[in-house]
Amino acid sequence: MNFQKGTVQSLNVHVLPTNRFKTFTITLFAGTPLQEETVTSTALIPYVLRRGTANKPETIALREQLDELYGAGFGFNITKRGNTQFVQFRMDVINDRFVNSEVSLLSEAIKYVGQMVTQPLVENGEFRPTYVDAEKQTLQKQLESVINDKIRYASERCMEEMCANEPYRLNVAGRLEDLPHVDARTLFDRYQQWLTQAQLDIYVVGDTTLEEVMGYIEQYFTLPDRSPQPYERADVQHNVDEVKTIVEQLDVNQGKLNLGLRMNTGYASPNYAAALVYNGILGGYPHSKLFVNVREKESLAYYCASRLDGHKGILSIQSGIEFANYEKALKIIEQQIAEMKTGNITEVELSQTIAMLSNSLREMFDNANDMLGFDFNNRYANTNRTIDQLLTEVQSISISDVQAVAQQVELDTIYFLRDRQEV
Repeated sequence: MNFQKGTVQSLNVHVLPTNRFKTFTITLFAGTPLQEETVTSTALIPYVLRRGTANKPETIALREQLDELYGAGFGFNITKRGNTQFVQFRMDVINDRFVNSEVSLLSEAIKYVGQMVTQPLVENGEFRPTYVDAEKQTLQKQLESVINDKIRYASERCMEEMCANEPYRLNVAGRLEDLPHVDARTLFDRYQQWLTQAQLDIYVVGDTTLEEVMGYIEQYFTLPDRSPQPYERADVQHNVDEVKTIVEQLDVNQGKLNLGLRMNTGYASPNYAAALVYNGILGGYPHSKLFVNVREKESLAYYCASRLDGHKGILSIQSGIEFANYEKALKIIEQQIAEMKTGNITEVELSQTIAMLSNSLREMFDNANDMLGFDFNNRYANTNRTIDQLLTEVQSISISDVQAVAQQVELDTIYFLRDRQEV
């Protein structure tokens, strides 16, 4: 898996020529610093861009264009890696060879993305106000819905408390209190700043060449003079002076016990493979210590799992419990973390975890989005590890390797969401 690399107008181009897929997969990453002042307006930008372009000002016409491209798919995500907020545009279109098309569908797809991102509908020096107002309501409903999804709410609140003095605390979708201050003019101003300062990386996977893709980008991306801001990557080293315990009370029927741990190991670290195995053994799979000991043996949790964020060097543990089981569940979770530090890991736990991770890595070769996502993670972390290299590293991990990582792990924050009864 070797992506060919090029640059067009300070836009980084990554192409994987392959005939393994019947479609072309196109993804554009636009990354800017995750900041309180801009997080909401940046999150709102793609909602408004999708409503209309200079060439297709009406939303229905823009969407009908996808049907004309044999049902091409288009969407976007707003994500964060470390201290960076990303707007990620995605498009999939069938390869011309499989349909009776008179035009290059790859050309039309790149044109669609390029015009949407760089040639938006502008009226009187601002976005169309009706589009901005409608999409503000869309984003507002999305932000308000977080409180109804208690698993997600507890996860975000735990990170907010854990990273109280770090950009990572911010909800990447923005803040409700900012929306009343955003209008068509201020959002267009932010868009212009965003397009000038964002790190832009476009990926194309399919039966094409770097030269062909760069030609289409040159033709369809109308970029201003740009000064992309370098990525400010998060420092994964973090000493914990005191464990924070946060208890929040809401009208809930089930308690949410979340823990935030500092791994002091990150995506670019030499022992990243061992960190992946650590997470897998602790709480990544149904055979993991948390699932077996907290949920199965003690029946203390409806769910109990862990997730690793390598770009931030954070491991989070989520569990759903009865309110009365807080102390007991917390004790058993902490015991599993301690077991990892002492190397109390069985060969079965190790081998099952390595097998699961190995399967996931091998499956990446069958998914264009997984392959380009892996390559972009390398770019963001300033590493050049291949999937095969990571697979080899994972398969060579020993119990002592996992223990060495475990001994660097520090519990930072305990967050418990419970009912409004007296604690």
